[in-house]
Amino acid sequence: MAMRLRAIGLASAGLVAAGLGALVLALPAARPAGDAAPAITDAERAALLAQLKPPKRARPVVAVLAANGGTETTDFVVPLGVLRESGVADVYAVATHDAPITLMPALKVRPDLDAAQFDARFPEGADYVIVPALHDSKDPEAVAWLRAQAKSGATAVGICDGGWVLGAAGLLDGRAATSHWLWVSRMPSTFPGMTWVIDRRYVVDRGVATTTGISASVPLSLTLVEAIAGRARAEETAARFGVPSFGSAHVSRDFTLDRPAFYTAARNLLAFWSHERLDLPVADGVDEVALAFTADAWERTYRASVRTLAASPEVTSRRGLRVIADATGAPERPIGLPRSGTSAVDAVLGDIAARYDARTADFVALQLEYDPP
Repeated sequence: MAMRLRAIGLASAGLVAAGLGALVLALPAARPAGDAAPAITDAERAALLAQLKPPKRARPVVAVLAANGGTETTDFVVPLGVLRESGVADVYAVATHDAPITLMPALKVRPDLDAAQFDARFPEGADYVIVPALHDSKDPEAVAWLRAQAKSGATAVGICDGGWVLGAAGLLDGRAATSHWLWVSRMPSTFPGMTWVIDRRYVVDRGVATTTGISASVPLSLTLVEAIAGRARAEETAARFGVPSFGSAHVSRDFTLDRPAFYTAARNLLAFWSHERLDLPVADGVDEVALAFTADAWERTYRASVRTLAASPEVTSRRGLRVIADATGAPERPIGLPRSGTSAVDAVLGDIAARYDARTADFVALQLEYDPP
């Protein structure tokens, strides 16, 4: 999704530069706001949790899938970090090959296992396969492995544009599903067997879960914790990340490309003289969830690129993810990670607004499809 949304900015810049004002004026002047999220009944919540119960083991095995050449940063890192923090499952970073994983739009990490190694260790398959957005949503190896895991009884969980990978594997046919707001028209036409669901941050239908935009990775991961180990464990885990709630209620119509977002994307891309490289110092024990949201959000400003700096070429995060540093040495333009106990997204958006402006922060929130608490 990062690369697809970057295309919005490139298109914005091209249209503004060409003076095609009529096309810009066709966009809404502002996004609608202020609607209350629809109520989620107790019966709906209970049915959703029942569908997410571990299908095989009391202590489930979770594979977070990656394609080595390009996998969405937060889609991959956040569920892994949240589920490991909860302690309710054995969680593995699984890549199509035993090689470093390039994350988009930032970070590089090492997998725990490749797909063949996972299959050898767990011949009965995973309980859950979490599927981030991939640079190539039709990656043949990733799609084939996902299809085999689903056939073995694993619950497939598509985060944001990971739904496109699920669709390529044939897992959306005949099911209710959702995805990032950008694809409200295109995804149902590409996968006509699916039924697009609005006003829900995540949807579960017969062994297949999908979410709206990137930030929905947090509430969906916490809901998985609840399905596995109960409400109290999920709330304890949520509190450690500064997340006050994780229900599925969502106001879909609040998210669309409007003129202010269009102009912000164009302005930030065209003002190349103000683009900067920001340094993000990392060390052993770094909170990978905060790291992912920080690097991802700054890159989405269209004004900055982010590189990780460390004292050594590789560090291990708080929950065991091996992060390969982009460089070693002293930072030139350092940015920090959110403080412990704060919501990572809120904190980073505040930093972006302070460094650039509120419109840039709003544009990043739109890309993340972020619902403030």
